[in-house]
Amino acid sequence: MFKYPPGSDMAGNGDTQWYFSQVKGTLDDDVTEADIISCVEFNHDGDLLATGDKGGRVVIFQRDPVSKSVIPRRGEYNVYSTFQSHEPEFDYLKSLEIEEKINKIRWLRRKNQAHFLLSTNDKTIKLWKVSERDKKVEGYNTKEETGQVRDPSCITQLRVPVIKPMELMVEASPRRIFANAHTYHINSISVNSDQETYLSADDLRINLWHLEITDQSFNIVDIKPTNMEELTEVITAAEFHPVECNLFVYSSSKGTIRLCDMRAAALCDRHSKLFEEPEDPTNRSFFSEIISSISDVKLSNSGRYMISRDYLSVKVWDLHMETKPIESYPVHEYLRSKLCSLYENDCIFDKFECCWNGNDSAIMTGSYNNFFRMFDRTTKKDATLEASRDVAKPKTLLKPRKVCTGGKRKKDDISVDCLDFNKKILHTAWHPLENIIAVAATNNLFLFQDKF
Repeated sequence: MFKYPPGSDMAGNGDTQWYFSQVKGTLDDDVTEADIISCVEFNHDGDLLATGDKGGRVVIFQRDPVSKSVIPRRGEYNVYSTFQSHEPEFDYLKSLEIEEKINKIRWLRRKNQAHFLLSTNDKTIKLWKVSERDKKVEGYNTKEETGQVRDPSCITQLRVPVIKPMELMVEASPRRIFANAHTYHINSISVNSDQETYLSADDLRINLWHLEITDQSFNIVDIKPTNMEELTEVITAAEFHPVECNLFVYSSSKGTIRLCDMRAAALCDRHSKLFEEPEDPTNRSFFSEIISSISDVKLSNSGRYMISRDYLSVKVWDLHMETKPIESYPVHEYLRSKLCSLYENDCIFDKFECCWNGNDSAIMTGSYNNFFRMFDRTTKKDATLEASRDVAKPKTLLKPRKVCTGGKRKKDDISVDCLDFNKKILHTAWHPLENIIAVAATNNLFLFQDKF
């Protein structure tokens, strides 16, 4: 696995300072629902960054080659390709509209000149091929340059087609469509380490697919009760192990994470390990069950650890220890006293994602007021930073923000009563090899880096 140089901040030494690099999108207040970013994902070498939005579009950004060669390296990305991945549909049997919103994007490892990615909405998963074309063929015998078929009687001589250079064109084409396998809304997709299979999870089931086979999938987890009135929990996230192709984990709304081994049985209803933290009786309240629901789970790059995000915290688990997390980081504990109003405006059901840095030494997740939180596992230091138009100037140093709950507050502090709960950072991504982060704030994609 990639190791950061000992002197770098990613290796856990010192305090990383973050600078504004770029923002993609318009920094105005007029936001259309379709433009809201719904997922963010770097590819395996970090040269491409994909975003999906509520309008069913996928936008791929490519790292500027110059920004990689200068010293210090810069994290600047340009639009590489934009395409419509999903369209709105209608389920006539259930009289339900199927949104075009992109729920998840996952990259496949690169095997040739083309790039491949999976994108999904609530019901349908698509495999896309993204490729470049900078040459064209001219001089066909049986068709005109426009593509129209020539009259055979007009062909009097045999021409040898020639290849000519053309302006670079990036094409995105759907290679596979995986449909009709989920009764409920898909919340997760994850590519296996064998790069041949992947899983898709909805509220009650997890299916295993082969990337070459679209008309059948295997149901590997099914928690649907015979009587739906007995339903007590739903699946919230699922992911394959990054190294062991037979292992995967899935989290639930009850705050538990199950690790399953596909070697044990075809249907993994019986988990191999159950990760659950005993509830603290002193914090028991009406909202305990809601805020303990896990919204995201991510295995570390090494495969030894995993992080889980619930409403108020991020927890680090060792796969060798099920009884309790080895680390727990409060994200916005100051909201515990506001749970009643957050329940009334439905914010308590927001699904925040979390992510690792490249060497598993730091964690990032989002919060409200366009704040996002970073935790250094080595130094145990944390920071609250803001993705806003105020910092959208080149090389601007991000100042740590602090939320105060009462009494006297310093000049730059913000009161918990002044937080804007409509501005929330749900989706973040960390470059797999460098200190470059992507943060989705409504319809804007902010890029930050640690050096200038």
